[in-house]
Amino acid sequence: MGSIFRSEEMALCQLFLSSEAAYNCVSEIGEVGLVQFRDLNPDVNAFQRKFVHEVRRCDEMDRKLRYLEKEILKDKLQIIDTGENPAAPQPREMIDLEATFEKLENELREVNANAETLKKNSLELTELKHVLATTQLFFQGRDSEPNSSITQNLLPAEEGKGPVQLGFVCDVTNRERMPMFERMLWRVCRGNVFVRQSEVQQPLEDPVTREEVFKTVFIIFFQGEQLKTKVKKICEGCRTTMYPCPESAQERKEMGQGVEGRLADLRTVLNQTTDHRHRVLAAAAKHLRTWFIKVKKMKAIYHTLNMLNLDVTNKCLIAECWIPTVDMGSIRAALRKGTERAGSSVQPIINQMLTNQMPPTFHRTNKFTAGFQNLIDSYGIATYREVNPALYTTTTFPFLFAVMFGDAGHATIMLLFSAWMVLRERQLIAAKMSGEIWNIFFGGRYILLLMSLFSFYTGVIYNDIFSKSFNIFGSSWHIGDNANATEHNLQAWGELTLNPYYRDLYSGEPYPFGFDPIWQIAVNKIAFQNSYKMKISIIIGVFHMIFGIMVSLINHLFFRRFWNIVCEFLPQLIFLVSLFGYLCFMVFYKWVSFGSGEEFDIQHNSDCAPSVLIYFINMVLLKKDKPTGHCDVWMYDNQFTIQLILLVVALLCVPIMLIPKPFIARRQHNQRMRQLAVSRQLLETQGAGTSASSHEEEFEFSEVFIEQAIHTIEFVLGCVSHTASYLRLWALSLAHGQLSEVLWNMVMKIGLQQASTVGCVMLYLIFSFWAVLTVSILVLMEGLSAFLHTLRLHWVEFQSKFYKGEGYAFAPLTFKNIINGDEEEAA
Repeated sequence: MGSIFRSEEMALCQLFLSSEAAYNCVSEIGEVGLVQFRDLNPDVNAFQRKFVHEVRRCDEMDRKLRYLEKEILKDKLQIIDTGENPAAPQPREMIDLEATFEKLENELREVNANAETLKKNSLELTELKHVLATTQLFFQGRDSEPNSSITQNLLPAEEGKGPVQLGFVCDVTNRERMPMFERMLWRVCRGNVFVRQSEVQQPLEDPVTREEVFKTVFIIFFQGEQLKTKVKKICEGCRTTMYPCPESAQERKEMGQGVEGRLADLRTVLNQTTDHRHRVLAAAAKHLRTWFIKVKKMKAIYHTLNMLNLDVTNKCLIAECWIPTVDMGSIRAALRKGTERAGSSVQPIINQMLTNQMPPTFHRTNKFTAGFQNLIDSYGIATYREVNPALYTTTTFPFLFAVMFGDAGHATIMLLFSAWMVLRERQLIAAKMSGEIWNIFFGGRYILLLMSLFSFYTGVIYNDIFSKSFNIFGSSWHIGDNANATEHNLQAWGELTLNPYYRDLYSGEPYPFGFDPIWQIAVNKIAFQNSYKMKISIIIGVFHMIFGIMVSLINHLFFRRFWNIVCEFLPQLIFLVSLFGYLCFMVFYKWVSFGSGEEFDIQHNSDCAPSVLIYFINMVLLKKDKPTGHCDVWMYDNQFTIQLILLVVALLCVPIMLIPKPFIARRQHNQRMRQLAVSRQLLETQGAGTSASSHEEEFEFSEVFIEQAIHTIEFVLGCVSHTASYLRLWALSLAHGQLSEVLWNMVMKIGLQQASTVGCVMLYLIFSFWAVLTVSILVLMEGLSAFLHTLRLHWVEFQSKFYKGEGYAFAPLTFKNIINGDEEEAA
């Protein structure tokens, strides 16, 4: 639990690696995944580093693998994932990998180019076949006449003139371009051409885009060379494909037979080409994931090596890195293993360095705590070694959510979904389901599981299951002979108002667990439940904030900030307890000392029950109310004196939080400066000169005082606003219950009131509609709303009492993301 309670203790280490063993040592460190390297060459351009050539080679191999992956997915082949974790290849193996990838890429590009050429030829021959078939239909009547030509005597001869000579061209174009082409042809040729067209019924495949396109075959008849030139230019401009067409039927028939023969040959060659491509891709798919892992590991290693420095002899690489102190043994073992793999006789050296720099924050998490840690990290990475709120969030987060989402029925739906994800998590992880929303739900499956369990508990406390109640233990109320809410009793009772003062109706003993089910049909149900939920929300909020202040004590003790205990922790705790802790005390005192029944005297019955909020306001304003009737002004003896003392104590805490801390900070700064001056004088006396690392920032008392004033004002005002903010627990619970009740009465109740046979069918349809609205609105939307409000209560109201969140995350060199298929680099 130590790592989740407080971040791991880190050490800044210096590594000395021999040049021949550096690659293997970094590879083994990446397999361990517990070392964060620092860049020792921040001012060196990325293109001027020592291993930039190797990084470029890895980028080129990665590009070729992505090309192979795209072609494999295009052929709808499955990339085999054997689950193995291959080691990073040796540098000498890079040449073999490059040769393999180069051969595969060239072979695939050649096969693709040949296939594209064959498909283009096949498309042209197919279009020519349709052209010949279409012209055969157009000229069928003319071809039946002997010794006739389709370009002669198409029109009757005029007097004194010979027969009219007509020319024609045959073209093919996309079907959607045909209207535009006809309009242009009509306008340019002024209606002096004749067009016949026929649509090709079956779609043809485009060899470039591999999409299906629909074509149209058309024939244009014209007279004269001038029109012929215009028609051909229009066809070229509209990107139509022109095909030759013989004039005689016999020639067209012979050409068609030749086209069919060539098409058959092309299909045979194209099928062989496709089969060869498929075999190449299938063989590559077996090793593609392994190749990806190897290349990404090599790239991450060389990227890390670029962060290292070379010594003056160019035989040793020097690195600086952050390592968890508890893992120093495993890192040393990894370095020894890397040296043995490289066959080097020079052992690596690891030295621990002293530094004033803040180390990175590293929390070890498992599949249960990872989701809660992500909620905290979204607010801010914890400062090094400060208390991590994620440990407490595992309990407080689902509990506060459940207070707002208290419905056992809706919680059951959420429980079934989260339990399914938890029980089948291995299968779901292996399926590698994509989708941002799914990844969010699956990543927070344990959060959902706990939220649903807590919500089921609060739903039982509220006795609220889909806006209805269960009478498990028997009601404590008796109206007439019994308290069963039958149709006859409900009609007899009319509007039912419950008052515990009348003991002939109330037994005097509360319901054993949760709310009495009879409150579900009472007129004063909302008034009763609102009073309870509002007070319990304030109590939960005050205790939550007090707990946050108590956690700050752990930070002060650990970092040895003892003055903060006196000037910050104690006054904050006393201020909060004196005002809002006393408010909670009055709530409990009212619940215990006032009530209905014979056991309470006339001054402590329900008529004299005081308003806690009015008492609290009067406490702050130093105001006294006049007595009313037989009721006392105060809840207990000496109440005004005690309230005055608590108010004075709370006000005295404000200057204690504001004034001493800046003066203490200035005094500590002056002490450090005097010690620094003494050390400098001693160094100068010994002739060692001054140290550049002894620089101390200037202390601005005004800035420190203003900052402390801001923190003090923020805390004092925040106590009021944060306490009021916890009323969202009551508001969201009320809204959720009322929405659930409205949905039942407006939808489900209609189906249950149907008594006919048709009503059974209507009930089925209405239940489906009600179920969809319940899941979409009350579970998803209301659940998301309660989740966001709970997140705000933790980020603002709870964590602001002790959590700084000014650290930076531990980012080690790890190959885990590469193995899991993450696209991000491990470097």
